Amino acid sequence: MTLRVYDTRSRDKRAFSTLENGRVRMYVCGITPYTPSHLGHARCYLAFDVVHRWLEASGYDVDYVQNFTDIDDKILDISEAEGVDFSEVANRNIADYYEAMDAMNVLRADSYPRVTETIPEIIDMVSTLIDKGHAYIGDDGVYFEIDTAPEKYGQLTGQTLEMVRAGAGGRVEDTGSGKRDHRDFALWKLAKPAEPSWDSPWGAGRPGWHIECSAMSLKHFGEQFDVHGGGHDLRFPHHEAEIFQSECCTGREPVVGYWMHNGFVNVDGEKMSKSLGNFWTVSDAFELHHPLALRYALLSVPYRNPIDLTPEFLADADSHYERLVSVYGASLGADGESGADLAGASECFAAAMDDDFNTRAAIIEVQGVVASGAGADVAAWLESHAGDALGLLPSRDEVMSSLAEADSAKSEVAGKVESLLAEREAAREGSDWARADQIRDELAAMGVVVEDGPDGPVWHLG
Repeated sequence: MTLRVYDTRSRDKRAFSTLENGRVRMYVCGITPYTPSHLGHARCYLAFDVVHRWLEASGYDVDYVQNFTDIDDKILDISEAEGVDFSEVANRNIADYYEAMDAMNVLRADSYPRVTETIPEIIDMVSTLIDKGHAYIGDDGVYFEIDTAPEKYGQLTGQTLEMVRAGAGGRVEDTGSGKRDHRDFALWKLAKPAEPSWDSPWGAGRPGWHIECSAMSLKHFGEQFDVHGGGHDLRFPHHEAEIFQSECCTGREPVVGYWMHNGFVNVDGEKMSKSLGNFWTVSDAFELHHPLALRYALLSVPYRNPIDLTPEFLADADSHYERLVSVYGASLGADGESGADLAGASECFAAAMDDDFNTRAAIIEVQGVVASGAGADVAAWLESHAGDALGLLPSRDEVMSSLAEADSAKSEVAGKVESLLAEREAAREGSDWARADQIRDELAAMGVVVEDGPDGPVWHLG
């Protein structure tokens, strides 16, 4: 099956093709590091991690760039409140991002450019836009003039910028009288007193938000590239502004072959936000869920759809993840074959991933293989599909070490557990249900889970 990818700009799934045969140039908008990473970040970068993984599994050489917006109003507000340099705020939250993503098996991008490292390229791009008549110098900075390219309105949203301006989430820049039109947006903002700044032909200042990604993608990929990703909320104004800037600067279009956007994260039916009190950092979530169980949950819904993280949904993902690791661990030591139709499962898995990276359908195939039970063949299949493609497995060494620890712990309590189980059976045969229940509670307090079956009780450590 041919890989098909949904492109926000054309509003359709299209057969995937690249500018250069066998190579994918992919740019994903990174975080503005003013707070620790949250579940919205996790959803985005897990989604594009899977895109990265599947493109490589499909034989592409992927050049993956993800930026950090390390200078921003919110970063400056926090640095001022704490009395520290803005770089300290950015650096600690970038470190938090790496730690969170590493824990969830997110592969590193090839490059992580920062805005503060790209100032010369940003200044060059702004200068070109001024020279071509697409930007002007105002009292407080330089602005892109929307009316110089009216045909580019609504490329990603299907609406005019005027219609959707109210939904821009506060990021449409309206800095005062310097603008000729309220729809124009800042390319360069003159510095306020005591703000960090860089020299430019228009005065000391710093970049506007939108120009940053245009300059960084142009620096790394040239005038056109294959994939640009980010959250659904970045379609407007950020990504539409990128289209204006990049295409007007270079004269080439489209600047991007496929615009990809992941859906929102909801918590108990409401969009995650600090104002609603349902805002989770990734580290908050790790206190309740294993990082890879959280990854399992976030990949259980196709990336373009919104996802609702209810307690029941997360508990179900925890259970599936534990079962996956359990069967994988048992398969590592298995001698025989499982009898599962692994060839059929592989075909269905690939068809799912080739259909715009449908991780939900792919995970269903993983669950089917897991349900077939352990086998030496299952271990290899899970490593390739659940591990390499979806990133859901710990390393083989981690699993083997965990199994060894579990076996050791089980050996230490085996004698006492078997004695209690025998006593429990005797109590049940004598209809002493109170004692039988008391023994089960004792076992539970030891961390022992008992499953009664037709061949008698089976136990394991929970």
